[in-house]
Amino acid sequence: MNELINVTVNGEPRSARMGSPLSEIIAGEKPCGGHGKCGKCKVFASGKLSPPSEAERELLSGKELADGIRLSCCTFAEGDCELKSLGSAASAQIVTGGKQVGFELDPTFECCGAAVDIGTTTLAARLYDAKGNLLAETSRLNPQSGFGADVISRIEAALGGNAQALADSIRVALCDILAELASIAKVDAQKIESAVITGNTVMLSLLTLEDTEPFSHAPFEAKRLFGEVIKASELDLSVLSPEAKIYLPPCISAFVGADTVCALLATGLCERDAAMLVDIGTNGEMAVWHENRLTVCSTAAGPAFEGVGISMGMRGAEGAIDKVSLLNGAPYTHVIGGGKAVGICGSGLVDAAACLLDCEIMDETGALEEDPFILGEVSLTSRDIRMLQLAKSAICAGLLTLLESAGLDPEDVAILYIAGGFGNYLNKKSAARIGLLPRALAENSETVGNAALEGASMLLLASEMRKRASALASNAKTLELSTNASFSEHFMMGMMFE
Repeated sequence: MNELINVTVNGEPRSARMGSPLSEIIAGEKPCGGHGKCGKCKVFASGKLSPPSEAERELLSGKELADGIRLSCCTFAEGDCELKSLGSAASAQIVTGGKQVGFELDPTFECCGAAVDIGTTTLAARLYDAKGNLLAETSRLNPQSGFGADVISRIEAALGGNAQALADSIRVALCDILAELASIAKVDAQKIESAVITGNTVMLSLLTLEDTEPFSHAPFEAKRLFGEVIKASELDLSVLSPEAKIYLPPCISAFVGADTVCALLATGLCERDAAMLVDIGTNGEMAVWHENRLTVCSTAAGPAFEGVGISMGMRGAEGAIDKVSLLNGAPYTHVIGGGKAVGICGSGLVDAAACLLDCEIMDETGALEEDPFILGEVSLTSRDIRMLQLAKSAICAGLLTLLESAGLDPEDVAILYIAGGFGNYLNKKSAARIGLLPRALAENSETVGNAALEGASMLLLASEMRKRASALASNAKTLELSTNASFSEHFMMGMMFE
């Protein structure tokens, strides 16, 4: 249909094609890629709309439908209508700081340089001068979330004809974030002569329009592992000089990316023996260094730690339950922002499960005494617990399999570095209680925040670090878990809460 209709979006008048899905009209997250499975693209909608779909009737309550709440990916504009976002993602907690070992300053620029971490969920960036002074720092959500919450959804979107749209969305966001850095520092963005842009292998492939088809099937071998310098013009980063140099750090394999290499640099993991690194997320990346050997792996944990797939799950933003503890034998919640809870984020989910185990509301199999269990204003269902079981078991099984490959027990590890935004807020005692982390590793762990951005900053400020990054990437051994019998055994055992 080509007929135009009048649409009001958050108070602003627009035109749209009749028959368009609301997701094309109003910007927002679609963690499941717009397949009507996650129920996270809720909007207020009124006017001439398609009737509620089967997915909406399943994922929305009768009250929500009566109040005008619809799923934007399942609802179509059949005439003039009005749309309103339920909330803003601007309040999301994004970690930009982290651990960084010392290095000798030798910048790759003369005036200003930028370091950027393209995370699956978030973007974080810094601007430095040639003396190594931090001039500005900023962050935001990754706009590619509109194509899906995880790398698999985005690979599917790219292969479905949206590769250019995915590239355009992240390139526009990078231009915006670089311009914001320059504005904060009160410098001309054209003076940013050099930038390091890190991320996992899929994120860098989507950025550069590299073919993502090899990521969709075994043997999962990336066509391009980066470790190269290109011009800003090649990425359409128009806010910079066309000749500005962009360094894309090396990746290790298809699902162990440049972000892990940067985290290895930042933590100095390979400067001490029997040390491990884990970034707990949708794609859990981990590494072990022992007897001068670096072994890495990745495990698909799913997006439960980001709140996706959880009935009232959400990111760590205002209104999210982020901590749960026992008070007088009953679960007591902490809400980000101090107001009424509207959902629960990953760290709160882990805490909640630990508390439910301790007060025997949930048993070791994950069965709830009350289903759903009401936690303040938020409910937890048996399906939510199942999603957590799958995610925590994948991470723990990956760590244990990696240890076995190095001939180590959890007690032998001197330090486990926990990187990433989710790990920054994780209660390690709760993680051990539910079996997300082996207890001995949890006890000898250190949270290192956004180690990927710290490592990218080192690659920007110390040219010698680029040789070290290349050596790490080329010498690392990737452990394939999908065909590993030990991983399968650990995964099954890890489904229990004990």
